[in-house]
This record gives sequence, C-alpha cells and structure tokens, in this order.
Amino acid sequence: MGGMSSEREVSLESGRNIFSKMDRRRYDPLPIFMDSRGLLWEIPIKLLMRNSTGDIEADLAEDAKRIPYEDLRLATDFIYIGLHGKYGEDGCLQGLLELLGIPYTGSGVLGSALGVDKYASRKVLAMSGMDVPRTRAVSIKEWNSGKEEVLGGIERDIGFPCVVKPTREGCSTTVKKVVSAEGIESALLAAFEWDSVALVEEFITGTEVTCGVIGNDAPVALIPSETIPTEGILSLEDKFLYGQGENKTPARLPEDVLKRIQDVAVRAFLALGLKAYARIDMFVPGDGRVVVLEPNSLPGMTPSTVLFHQAAAEGLTQTELISRIIQLSLDAHAGKKGPL
Repeated sequence: MGGMSSEREVSLESGRNIFSKMDRRRYDPLPIFMDSRGLLWEIPIKLLMRNSTGDIEADLAEDAKRIPYEDLRLATDFIYIGLHGKYGEDGCLQGLLELLGIPYTGSGVLGSALGVDKYASRKVLAMSGMDVPRTRAVSIKEWNSGKEEVLGGIERDIGFPCVVKPTREGCSTTVKKVVSAEGIESALLAAFEWDSVALVEEFITGTEVTCGVIGNDAPVALIPSETIPTEGILSLEDKFLYGQGENKTPARLPEDVLKRIQDVAVRAFLALGLKAYARIDMFVPGDGRVVVLEPNSLPGMTPSTVLFHQAAAEGLTQTELISRIIQLSLDAHAGKKGPL
C-alpha cells in the first residue's frame, strides 16, 4: 500500500482495509508500505493506522523494517497489491514480482499496462467492437510545437464541451470539463503535470455506471452500480469519502440495460486480458449504446468502495470477496506459462 502515484492516499485506505478484512483463519497478513521513493517497508500497526502516507513516511526509519526487493520472496508467499496508479497498477510492480517468482493479485504485466493507459485500452476495445468515447491524444511535444494545430484538431474531431485528463492517472486527477477553446490550454497544462500525454475526449451525457468483474477465463460481472457525482464530473471525494457523492446498486436502469452493461464489462475484461478482478467504468447515453470509459485493473478496496456494494448484492462479505480474489489470483498464476 502507499506508493508513488497521485492515488497513494486511496491506496493506503485500500491496503489497510484489505489487511483488516483478510480471513485470519486462512492467511497471515503482513502490512508492507511503499514510500514515495519506491522503497518497501514492513510497518507496525501503529504506523498502519496513521492518517496519511506522509505521516507514515516520517517515522519509517525509526519504527519500520526495510525490505529490499530481493528479500520479498523470503518475507512473503503471495502479494495482495493494494497500490493504485503508476508503478503499482501499471505492470511495473507486476514485472518485479514475476522476476521474483511471487504470485500476486489481479492482472499481469500486459493487462495492467493496458488497463492504466486509457488511450491504449480504448484502441484495443474499439478494435474489439466496443463503443468508446471519441478521443484525441495530445503529447507535450505536439502541444509545444503547434498549439493552433492541436486546437483546430480538437474542435474538428471532438468539439465542445469536452473532457481533458492525463492518460495514465486515476481517481479523477486533474479531470477538467472544458466548454470552449479558451479553456483547453490550462486543462492540458494541468494534465501534463501528471503525464506526458493528455486525452481530450467527448463529453458524454447520460448515466455513469461501473461494474465489477471477477474471474479468469470465464469471468462473471457483478451487479452494476450508478455513480452520481455532486458536480458535473465524478471527483475523488465522490468515489471514496463517506457521505460525498452517491452510488446506487443496482443502477436505476431497466433490467435489459443492466444485462447489457454486464455483457460489455465482461467483454472489456477479456479483450484487455485482465485477471481475477477488475472494475469497468462506463456511460449509458440513452441511445442504446454502452460506452466504455476505462478499466480499473486494481480497483479501490476502501471500506466504502462500490465494489463491495456490488459484492454484497451478490451475498458476499468483504472478507469473502477478498478470499475469492486471492484464490482466483493463485489459480491464474498456477496455470501460466511465462509472465501472467
């Protein structure tokens, strides 16, 4: 838990919830914290309960035990990844664990890398016959060498209003709704603070939904949820803070539409090569389409996360869902040839 991405505080909440809800009759969990430099530490409960990653990091040298990467195989049999975003969800950590021979939760190197890159995943999903938003990728180099040309392309290909976001960030980091050409520059510059490529996508109106998927070669979709933002675009607070924003499970849509959402979620999961569990975010514009926004290959596991709401609707407790994810992950690693 923790890590180096913009999502490290959510990761901390996910990690300690996983730690606290893990079935002690089956597992002996060890809390491991990744600091802002990527170093790993075994942390005691008193640090695990700190308010923020910064509070934990301040006392690591005094109160925690450093774990060199190569010693992970001595300290652990299996890694439940509670990291989100860059370096934890994008294939980097997965590649390290593959080299160390340690099985881990969730998708492998390629599935994780595709899952975190919105532009790459949309190209794969579109090639697989699924609807995705009209999207234009803008690199820092392209913007700096021809702003007028970029603006013209955005007006021609996407139009206004549009949404600007970094390609490889989650938790709504610097996601901006832009209503005219005058707002593009500031939105792109904010996105470039987090990634070298920004996405400009069409603004879709309709019902925003999200659907968990669990399994490997024959995955099943959980009951879709409707995500209701407090403002025009779903925020980090809407997603993870108690009492902020609103989720409804099941989504307030007809049964046939809910089934179509589940079908699309499973198709997206398989097309991207995801494993064990994921959450697929989508829009239902009301014209018969289900538009896939992005996958989350390591979705948030905070106490209030929508994935647990969907599991509860299927009769699964948080502890039971965590155990099922571990077993599905072990099954995936037992059957692999080469990296997962």
